[in-house]
Amino acid sequence: MIAERVNPPELSPPTGFSHAVVATGTRLVFLAGQTALDTGGEVTGDTLPAQFERALTNLLAALSAAGGTPADLARVTVYATDVAAYRTHAAELGRIWRELAGRDYPAMAVVEVVRLWDERALVELDGFAVLP
Repeated sequence: MIAERVNPPELSPPTGFSHAVVATGTRLVFLAGQTALDTGGEVTGDTLPAQFERALTNLLAALSAAGGTPADLARVTVYATDVAAYRTHAAELGRIWRELAGRDYPAMAVVEVVRLWDERALVELDGFAVLP
């Protein structure tokens, strides 16, 4: 994929995301929402950072199985049951993102939801990627 991250100077500087991503490639990969489920289908981790790390690991595993890499991500949506907690942990979540996915940030949004499919889940990530 060829990805151009677009961050116009008239918008506030992005931190941990890109305002827009112009992607050119031949294959689209749509990634289902991933929570902190282990291979047995149980939610792991009692904290938001622990669950975020597992959810991101799961999202990247699905992407890898489809032939993609973190740099191919064009869009990710984070669904959190508590945006205030997400903001409180933002620095740690950013570190986790950089360790697992690098610094080629996709366009992103964080949305607060009442609850997720599994009521123990604190966070879910979905998105799409453009592959070469």
